[in-house]
Amino acid sequence: MAFPHIKEILEHISVASEPVSKREIARIFGIKGDDRRKLKAKLRELEEEGKIVKGLKGAYSVPNALPSVGIIQITHIDIDGDVFAVPLEWDEEVQGEKPRVELLSNAPVKEGDRVLAKLKKYNDKLYEATLIRRLDKQRATVMGQVKKTRNGYILQPVDKKAKYDFDITQGDLGDAKEGDLAIGEVISARGLRRKRVKIEDVLGHRDDVNAISLIALHEAGMHEKFLDKVIEETVDLKVPPLKNKKFEREDLRDIPLVTIDGSDARDFDDAVFAERTDKGFHLIVAIADVAHYVRAGSNLDKEAYRRGNSTYFPDRVVPMLPEALSNDLCSLRPNEDRACMGFHLWINEHGELTKHKVFRGLMRSHARLIYEQVQAAKDGVTDDLTAPLMTDVIEPLYEAYTVLDKARQKRGALDLDLPERQIIIDDKGKMTGVRTRDRLDAHKLIEEFMILANVAAAQALEAKHAPCVYRVHDRPSTEKLDSAREFLDSFGLTLPSGIAKPAQINHLLKKAAESDYSSLISTVILRTQSQAIYSPENVGHFGLALNKYGHFTSPIRRYADLLIHRSLIRAYKLGEGGLSDEETVTLEEKADHISTTERTSADAERSAVDRFTAAWMSEHIGTEFSGKINSVTRFGLFVTLDENGADGLIPMRSLPDDFYIHDEQQHALIGRRHRRIYRLGAPIQVRVKEADGITGSSVFEVANDKSADIKGVSFKKTKHSNGKKQRSSSKKNFRSQKKGNKTPGKVNPRRGKKPKAKHKKR
Repeated sequence: MAFPHIKEILEHISVASEPVSKREIARIFGIKGDDRRKLKAKLRELEEEGKIVKGLKGAYSVPNALPSVGIIQITHIDIDGDVFAVPLEWDEEVQGEKPRVELLSNAPVKEGDRVLAKLKKYNDKLYEATLIRRLDKQRATVMGQVKKTRNGYILQPVDKKAKYDFDITQGDLGDAKEGDLAIGEVISARGLRRKRVKIEDVLGHRDDVNAISLIALHEAGMHEKFLDKVIEETVDLKVPPLKNKKFEREDLRDIPLVTIDGSDARDFDDAVFAERTDKGFHLIVAIADVAHYVRAGSNLDKEAYRRGNSTYFPDRVVPMLPEALSNDLCSLRPNEDRACMGFHLWINEHGELTKHKVFRGLMRSHARLIYEQVQAAKDGVTDDLTAPLMTDVIEPLYEAYTVLDKARQKRGALDLDLPERQIIIDDKGKMTGVRTRDRLDAHKLIEEFMILANVAAAQALEAKHAPCVYRVHDRPSTEKLDSAREFLDSFGLTLPSGIAKPAQINHLLKKAAESDYSSLISTVILRTQSQAIYSPENVGHFGLALNKYGHFTSPIRRYADLLIHRSLIRAYKLGEGGLSDEETVTLEEKADHISTTERTSADAERSAVDRFTAAWMSEHIGTEFSGKINSVTRFGLFVTLDENGADGLIPMRSLPDDFYIHDEQQHALIGRRHRRIYRLGAPIQVRVKEADGITGSSVFEVANDKSADIKGVSFKKTKHSNGKKQRSSSKKNFRSQKKGNKTPGKVNPRRGKKPKAKHKKR
């Protein structure tokens, strides 16, 4: 039989009810022997021209046909229960109108569901489908920047870990333009080299001042806006009266409670007061009574739980609660009545909590103060607001703080006072610089008052055998401590085995403070610490050296605190809004959820800060900065700049020419030949080479070779991660040795042999 014409093969594939395999085509047309290779070539030619596509198990179909197995989306269920769908793998611009798909089985599906189904062609406009399995409701999406290339539009992901870009057809571009930040739905496109996306939403242009926070916000799956049904529940809310038929609140309006916050604080939900007694001090910590407004099971409550906490970006906040609560009814603004919950706290001269009493009251803040203002007043520089408050308010607060601080030091709370970056944003929303937040005694004062109230909350709930969401921080793991111990030995510092108290670590930190490597050692100790979480099971708080600790002091921005407020209301019969029976049963599940949302928020906040900083750095390409090595890996060094806290990578290949060994125990890259040592925590001078505010990544290069420690090292005792040389002199050699190959030498044209490589510094 003569070899069939290519049109015959194409016609057979197009009329087949299911995709056709190469073997079946050969059988139908009687193709045998060497002609099979010719058939393979013809099919490849048709595929490259886009006339056919290769699907599951190598079977072929035409572009206007569906594969034998594919993903469909349920669009309609009629009155008789017949289920109809459309295919997701379909390009209307190329393939024309989407065919309808009828799902044959009585599957438990609903409109909008996506399912994997076996497909069979009934006619050109209709397919029959048999359910294989339902798929997750969540659609696969990617956020990126729209770019125009020679071959059309692509979506370049903002995630710096992304491995490839996505194609966008003209029909899927929508209103997006080059440079826009957009959300694309991933579409599996058969026969194409790369995946496609369909633009679902345009967030703005990359030059928009809101772009950076929008990226971090969408990456974390967050939404600023609240649903209408949530906002509606805030409309008629009012400050409660002092007394109603069921409950009378404590009247604290004449007590000079004050709020002390940062100048950029967006909510004021805690107020403090202190007075001296015969045996020590009487303190009051009053917190906004969120539980009065947000009742279990309401739409407000469901949305607050979903968010878990507020998230703070440099230029905005994504609040846990709507503005009517977070910036009004639950904000303790001066000279306005506000519902509150809190504790009367009594401490002795040693700072020990001797007695406490929970209350639900009505208060009126006497002043809205900021940290710097209060600290200045304490240091002798008062203003019109602080001068009248010195004797009755500010001085007693500092006296009580002094006692509490001594108690903290005595119990040995972990003393890792690491600097916090503050992004400076101008009126137009653009970053103008970075600074380190000052750490004043005024900050520590409020911190100690809040810690004391949190301890009282946990004790009060235990006294009533009531449910409690503890803030737990477990001891460091043995593995992490062993790793740190080996590293610290090289500095002549001894980390005791079997760490039981943070005071043991503090002793080491004080000793290390005398050396040039104090920052390095603090960083290593920080990385040994476990992550704090919420749990109904108490294991104590290692970092604070406390046996019982619960978050009580900020229910406006942490759902965990709201749960503790409700539990206290129920246990101490403080009116309505107590913990529900359902919440009591599901407390562990809720603790796990809010621990997760907290980590998500922390990642989003860090991502936004990194992007703002990288955007600022992009305007300083070529500028030199001093910094410290914050991480050492086999592929390079991560450096944190002293001036602004920006992080960046120095790739291995850009280090001064040498053979570098990654020593995991010493947290260092060590040059075999010139004895350069780039060690964790060491100072280094760098030059900005690249920076991208969209991805948040920066690339540095060594600006001063003298920044490396050249003290030498004994390689016989050196342990490293892979036992292989790692050369940084060129990209080619770096890749070669990454594969375990020897450094390539030059071929001798006379002998035709490769001589032993000679390594010279370039």
